Amino acid sequence: MGVRAMVGVAVVLLVNAASRLFRRGSGTVAGGRAGLAVDPRLLAKLAQSRHMALVSGTNGKTTTTALLSAALGSTGRRVASNATGSNMPAGHVAALVGGRGAPTGCLEVDEAYLGRVLDDTHAEVVVLLNLSRDQLDRMSEVRMLAERWRGVLEQSTTTVVANADDPLVVHAASGSTGVVWVAGGLEWRDDAGACPQCLGPISFAAQAPGWSCSSCGFARPTPSWVLDGTTAIGPVGRVEMVLGLPGVFNLRNGLMALAGAWSMGVPVEEAAAAMSSVIDVAGRFVDRDVAGTPVRLMLAKNPAGWSALLDTVADEEAAVVVSINARTADGADPSWLFDVDFSKLAGRTVVATGDRWRDLSVRLRYAGVPHETEASPTAAVALAGSGAAGRVDVIGNYTAFRDLLESS
Repeated sequence: MGVRAMVGVAVVLLVNAASRLFRRGSGTVAGGRAGLAVDPRLLAKLAQSRHMALVSGTNGKTTTTALLSAALGSTGRRVASNATGSNMPAGHVAALVGGRGAPTGCLEVDEAYLGRVLDDTHAEVVVLLNLSRDQLDRMSEVRMLAERWRGVLEQSTTTVVANADDPLVVHAASGSTGVVWVAGGLEWRDDAGACPQCLGPISFAAQAPGWSCSSCGFARPTPSWVLDGTTAIGPVGRVEMVLGLPGVFNLRNGLMALAGAWSMGVPVEEAAAAMSSVIDVAGRFVDRDVAGTPVRLMLAKNPAGWSALLDTVADEEAAVVVSINARTADGADPSWLFDVDFSKLAGRTVVATGDRWRDLSVRLRYAGVPHETEASPTAAVALAGSGAAGRVDVIGNYTAFRDLLESS
């Protein structure tokens, strides 16, 4: 790699080790920043001898990356991946340094950085999940992101595994020379109502999947990968997907990962079997103990993610703690709360907490959901658990989830 890159790698290892030793972080970002300061081309140099896959989108990146990494590793190859979700170049550098010697890399990529990371890694496969509003104080408006993605992919020869159910993703991927269309689902349609090509209205089919623009004819492409219950149907036949993660949305993430693995030459039977072993995605969905109470921690950071998780827990009876912060990593504006249908929690024991518990309480009142409030997240969990038997479901946005994960 050259002397400069070798020094950069040494700096990554040293800084990340110091970060963990002195408990200044998890050692997944600081070293990467230092390494890039030594050699700005370090990511490209670390990726140049590897088979690379990238995963991007607003929701499902971390889970899909974990599933795809497991699938790629099913053939016995070691896979370097940013499993903790540090999805910007510093995290990518740290992941590839940490996975030294691994011939394959699988990286979750922040939507805004996809072009830069693809230029550096020349990935063989890019998996595009969805686009919806998320941290608009930091992130571009979704149609702007779709245009940026399209411009990047028009200049690339990478294989694009794209969600055929999201008009914005289809627009972005249509500029690519090689697209594998997947029926990845799109329950949250509020950000996809205007055609990304002509701004005319997009009409979604009432029953069967499908959508089209009544003005210009832009329409859903025919997917080569679809779901039939828990069975994935693709170009090489049918394979059962038995995932250790809950929810239909995770089955769809699994379908995207399966198509990505197949595009990189992994047999689908081996890929599906490997994905079934994934039960913990950076602490999500796993039962833990918080303040002496058994909980299931779940992360939702925007309207689409909250809607998916509320659907997942809608038929259950467990008490629910909902927690919202508005720190830098969350986005400063919590007004999106009014885009989420919290009425699905009616009839449950609900406790609102987090830095913005007041905003959350107001939203729950408008949704007609009786609830209690508690500013301390751990105390909120204890309060929810005191009046109910069994596990408590805890749903929080990014830093709210992280705080509770670290206290478990």
